Amino acid sequence: MKSKIKTIFWEYLLISIGSVVYAVSVSLFLDPNGIVPGGFTGIAMIIGYFFPTLRTGTVVLLLNVPIIFIGIFKFGIKFLTSTIYATVLSSIMMNVLAPLGALTNDPLLACVAGGCLMAIGLQLVLTQGATTGGTDIIVKLLRLKFRGISAGTMFIFTDGLVVLCAAIATRNVDSGLYAAMCIIVSAVVMDIILNGSNEAKMILLISDKYEAITKRLMTELDAGATLLDGHGAYSGNDKTVVLCVVKKALIARALKIIKAEDDQSFAIVTTANEVFGEGYKLHGGDSF
Repeated sequence: MKSKIKTIFWEYLLISIGSVVYAVSVSLFLDPNGIVPGGFTGIAMIIGYFFPTLRTGTVVLLLNVPIIFIGIFKFGIKFLTSTIYATVLSSIMMNVLAPLGALTNDPLLACVAGGCLMAIGLQLVLTQGATTGGTDIIVKLLRLKFRGISAGTMFIFTDGLVVLCAAIATRNVDSGLYAAMCIIVSAVVMDIILNGSNEAKMILLISDKYEAITKRLMTELDAGATLLDGHGAYSGNDKTVVLCVVKKALIARALKIIKAEDDQSFAIVTTANEVFGEGYKLHGGDSF
């Protein structure tokens, strides 16, 4: 019980730090300089452009309420508890930090600094199995119906749509270009600096609780899994081997799920230099 409490404490501590860092990127760099990131935060800033009295954090929270309820209905509150916490905390901190104003009035510096901090904050939240809500939940819901379209493609589409709306709303091409640059900076930081290379990780797992583990990997990480028939050379017993490939950014969450379900399981984690198929690269070499 003490170990579980300690684990939960550190999990929510990192989510809290990530949520605050995310709020700093928005309230002290992006929002006061009119740089609109993707997702619900960007939509909230666009709404704030037409209704200046509305605070960005408040609008973000209000936009997330119906999406979170739909997410609870589809995935259960157990899977969204940490997401709800991160969403509420980051929204509150946006409002708390907003009166401090911009730390820099140079749009390029604000774009780079805001994009980097946003990526760091999001990564801290994501590695603990949570999200900041918004388009993360929408994409997860869409993936239930459109399995053939990768999550990355959906994120690019939704973020691009937000940037386009921002450029139209402000009638400022520079604003749209800075917003696009911010999204690119954030993506580069998450994919290269924080996550390392684009390699994926392959897990070979042997566990008597493989059904529960496989279900969580598919549900929570949107990862595919294949069950292989195995035979123990020493014990002579038949075993089910789980083969699963996940993005490098998700490996910590995958191992956390495995440990939570069966801390006596046997797992091999290795690097997959290239992965072709749904959610990864096409066989012709193009990515989804």
